[in-house]
Amino acid sequence: MRVARPIVLNPEHKQALEQCARSRSLPVRLVERARIVLLAAAGRQDKEIAAELGITAHKAARWRTRFLDGGIAGLEKDAPRPGRTPSIAAAKVKLVVRMTTQEEPANATHWS
Repeated sequence: MRVARPIVLNPEHKQALEQCARSRSLPVRLVERARIVLLAAAGRQDKEIAAELGITAHKAARWRTRFLDGGIAGLEKDAPRPGRTPSIAAAKVKLVVRMTTQEEPANATHWS
Protein backbone atom coordinates (compact mmCIF):
# COMPACT_ATOMS: atom_id res chain seq x y z
CA MET A 1 0.00 0.00 0.00
CA ARG A 2 1.34 3.39 -1.01
CA VAL A 3 1.38 6.09 1.62
CA ALA A 4 1.02 9.72 0.58
CA ARG A 5 3.79 12.19 1.32
CA PRO A 6 3.20 13.89 4.68
CA ILE A 7 2.51 17.61 4.93
CA VAL A 8 4.05 19.62 7.75
CA LEU A 9 2.66 23.14 8.12
CA ASN A 10 4.38 26.04 9.79
CA PRO A 11 2.11 28.31 11.92
CA GLU A 12 1.79 30.97 9.19
CA HIS A 13 0.72 28.49 6.52
CA LYS A 14 -1.67 26.76 8.92
CA GLN A 15 -3.31 30.05 9.88
CA ALA A 16 -3.63 31.15 6.24
CA LEU A 17 -5.15 27.80 5.20
CA GLU A 18 -7.60 27.78 8.11
CA GLN A 19 -8.70 31.30 7.25
CA CYS A 20 -9.13 30.26 3.62
CA ALA A 21 -11.07 27.12 4.57
CA ARG A 22 -13.53 29.19 6.65
CA SER A 23 -13.93 31.94 4.07
CA ARG A 24 -17.32 32.59 2.55
CA SER A 25 -16.08 35.08 -0.03
CA LEU A 26 -13.29 33.09 -1.71
CA PRO A 27 -14.00 30.78 -4.67
CA VAL A 28 -15.34 27.38 -3.59
CA ARG A 29 -12.53 25.51 -5.33
CA LEU A 30 -9.90 27.40 -3.28
CA VAL A 31 -11.77 26.69 -0.02
CA GLU A 32 -11.96 23.00 -0.93
CA ARG A 33 -8.23 22.88 -1.71
CA ALA A 34 -7.40 24.47 1.65
CA ARG A 35 -9.53 21.87 3.42
CA ILE A 36 -7.75 19.07 1.56
CA VAL A 37 -4.34 20.35 2.66
CA LEU A 38 -5.46 20.86 6.27
CA LEU A 39 -6.79 17.31 6.47
CA ALA A 40 -3.59 15.99 4.87
CA ALA A 41 -1.54 17.92 7.42
CA ALA A 42 -3.62 16.30 10.17
CA GLY A 43 -2.25 12.94 9.01
CA ARG A 44 -5.18 11.71 6.93
CA GLN A 45 -4.64 9.68 3.78
CA ASP A 46 -6.11 10.64 0.41
CA LYS A 47 -8.91 8.06 0.57
CA GLU A 48 -10.03 9.33 3.98
CA ILE A 49 -9.95 12.95 2.77
CA ALA A 50 -11.94 12.00 -0.32
CA ALA A 51 -14.60 10.20 1.71
CA GLU A 52 -14.97 13.13 4.13
CA LEU A 53 -15.16 15.86 1.48
CA GLY A 54 -17.09 13.89 -1.13
CA ILE A 55 -14.38 14.08 -3.79
CA THR A 56 -12.17 11.53 -5.53
CA ALA A 57 -8.95 10.27 -4.00
CA HIS A 58 -7.16 11.36 -7.17
CA LYS A 59 -8.26 14.95 -6.59
CA ALA A 60 -7.08 14.86 -2.98
CA ALA A 61 -3.71 13.46 -4.08
CA ARG A 62 -3.38 16.11 -6.81
CA TRP A 63 -3.82 19.03 -4.43
CA ARG A 64 -1.60 17.46 -1.77
CA THR A 65 1.17 17.19 -4.36
CA ARG A 66 0.63 20.70 -5.72
CA PHE A 67 0.82 22.13 -2.21
CA LEU A 68 4.03 20.21 -1.49
CA ASP A 69 5.54 21.42 -4.77
CA GLY A 70 4.32 25.03 -4.80
CA GLY A 71 3.04 25.97 -1.35
CA ILE A 72 -0.10 28.09 -1.01
CA ALA A 73 0.54 29.66 -4.42
CA GLY A 74 0.31 26.15 -5.90
CA LEU A 75 -3.29 25.90 -4.69
CA GLU A 76 -4.35 29.16 -6.31
CA LYS A 77 -3.28 28.40 -9.86
CA ASP A 78 -5.19 25.93 -12.00
CA ALA A 79 -3.43 23.93 -14.68
CA PRO A 80 -3.44 25.60 -18.10
CA ARG A 81 -6.08 24.43 -20.53
CA PRO A 82 -5.87 24.64 -24.30
CA GLY A 83 -9.03 26.63 -25.00
CA ARG A 84 -10.61 27.21 -28.38
CA THR A 85 -8.48 27.94 -31.43
CA PRO A 86 -8.88 31.59 -32.50
CA SER A 87 -11.12 31.98 -35.56
CA ILE A 88 -9.26 35.11 -36.73
CA ALA A 89 -5.52 34.89 -37.31
CA ALA A 90 -3.25 36.97 -35.07
CA ALA A 91 -1.78 38.78 -38.10
CA LYS A 92 -5.27 39.86 -39.21
CA VAL A 93 -6.10 41.17 -35.72
CA LYS A 94 -2.84 43.11 -35.66
CA LEU A 95 -3.60 44.64 -39.04
CA VAL A 96 -7.08 45.78 -38.03
CA VAL A 97 -5.83 47.28 -34.76
CA ARG A 98 -3.05 49.14 -36.56
CA MET A 99 -5.42 50.46 -39.21
CA THR A 100 -8.04 51.66 -36.75
CA THR A 101 -5.61 53.32 -34.37
CA GLN A 102 -3.05 54.82 -36.76
CA GLU A 103 -4.86 55.55 -40.04
CA GLU A 104 -7.84 57.66 -41.06
CA PRO A 105 -10.48 56.03 -43.25
CA ALA A 106 -11.25 57.49 -46.66
CA ASN A 107 -14.08 60.03 -46.65
CA ALA A 108 -14.40 60.03 -42.84
CA THR A 109 -12.84 61.62 -39.77
CA HIS A 110 -12.64 58.48 -37.68
CA TRP A 111 -13.46 54.77 -37.63
CA SER A 112 -16.87 53.82 -36.33
